[in-house]
Amino acid sequence: MSTGPNRILDDFAKLMTDAAGAAQGVRKEVETAFHAQAERWLNSMDLVKREEFDVVREMAVKAREENEALQKRLEVLEAQLSAQTK
Repeated sequence: MSTGPNRILDDFAKLMTDAAGAAQGVRKEVETAFHAQAERWLNSMDLVKREEFDVVREMAVKAREENEALQKRLEVLEAQLSAQTK
């Protein structure tokens, strides 16, 4: 068993190590609470996740392309019908 100054330094080092561990635990707890609160706040705002947005965006692009193709096809058919009635 150590005595004198060495024991005091050992006790002090142990105390500092314990304090650092406790501070790290508190930090993790605060981060977890913050993330949970931020997630609740964002969910209450009814925001869309990026993945969902990208899926809907791709659907809109595809629908627009299909619409443009149908529009061209309709113009061709109308021109053919107009040519037949003359």
